Amino acid sequence: MSYPELSPQEVLAAGPAASGVNDRPWLVRWDRSGDDAVDLVRRLLPPALDFHTSGTTGPSECWRRTREQLWEEAGMLAALLRPHRPEAVLSFAPPRHVYGALATLLVPARLGLPVWYRPHFFGAMPPPPGGRWAVIAVPWSFSALRRKRPWVDARESLAVLHSTAMLPSAAAGFVQEAGRERVSVTEVFGSTETGGIAWRRWGPDDPRWNLFDDVELDLDPGGSDDPVSPADPVAPADPAGRDVPLTVRSPRLAARPGLAPLDRWQTDDLVQPCGARRFRFSGRRGRLVKINGRRVDLGALERSLRDVIDCADLACVPVADDLSGEHLELYVVPPPGGSLDRARVRALVAARDLTAQPRQVHVVDRIDRSGAGLPRRILPTLPADAGAAT
Repeated sequence: MSYPELSPQEVLAAGPAASGVNDRPWLVRWDRSGDDAVDLVRRLLPPALDFHTSGTTGPSECWRRTREQLWEEAGMLAALLRPHRPEAVLSFAPPRHVYGALATLLVPARLGLPVWYRPHFFGAMPPPPGGRWAVIAVPWSFSALRRKRPWVDARESLAVLHSTAMLPSAAAGFVQEAGRERVSVTEVFGSTETGGIAWRRWGPDDPRWNLFDDVELDLDPGGSDDPVSPADPVAPADPAGRDVPLTVRSPRLAARPGLAPLDRWQTDDLVQPCGARRFRFSGRRGRLVKINGRRVDLGALERSLRDVIDCADLACVPVADDLSGEHLELYVVPPPGGSLDRARVRALVAARDLTAQPRQVHVVDRIDRSGAGLPRRILPTLPADAGAAT
């Protein structure tokens, strides 16, 4: 795989949705551009750009961000990388999504660095030199990097910026193998509707998320127009430490075409606020999960499967995944007095047009559920006569 060189003018004029910018590798030398990056962005990007949600939990929706919003946020992301003094950028994030448009197209322009874009899991890495690199990562990037240890080992350091989904378990393995003294991972929390909300330096102790400077938590989205007032930065804003819907205000909130920008936005996430500027992530409301950056409604998925599988109970359970952050596994309880053939269940599942396909099927004697009827993440072990999961 080669990296054909594109000029900054070519990649900006094509725009983040162009197939040639998303589907093929390329190199842009922002370090050799004779033009001012701000001037190029203003001249070649349209005043507003449209991005679309995946459509996996409902109709795909178009959300519009202004050019100024994108440039401002790219500066915030660049500020997270700048302390690591990177000399080059390797990006795995497709520009058609807002995170890729920001981090792949505009962050290197902000930093004035060359950027190599690699859209595929397999293929060659950028050529030497070594030195200090920034890596724009999506979940599968860590597994791809683990396959390229000689390239990784030849770099002085790697500052990884990750977004779009839960950090995969492969990230911890990658950091351990490459060396904590050489590799840092910064996570960005956000969505198509909001852009970046918060960030944190990854660590095994589940660090708290820090709001970007222009984002405010709104802990009373149905009431007062005043954003949450300052509080102790360590103590939870809710004395009971309860989970609350993550609702935010920011000048970077997107707008639906033809409508005014959002005043506030309630995400699909539940958090525990820690003062006014930090929070812990607790999970997703309504049994929503992200698989490879796509929102999946587990309840809707299970309803679809119940239509075709004759069973006493079933549940789709998210499981940590090295490559995608999370994948789904299906647990099925046979009907009373009956049995289930796993091969038949797999065939029925494969025949359905699902937002996400369960990777494994388990036949179990029962599914442990909470008082609210929700399946727990830890389910009963397979009965002795059920055989191994397939």
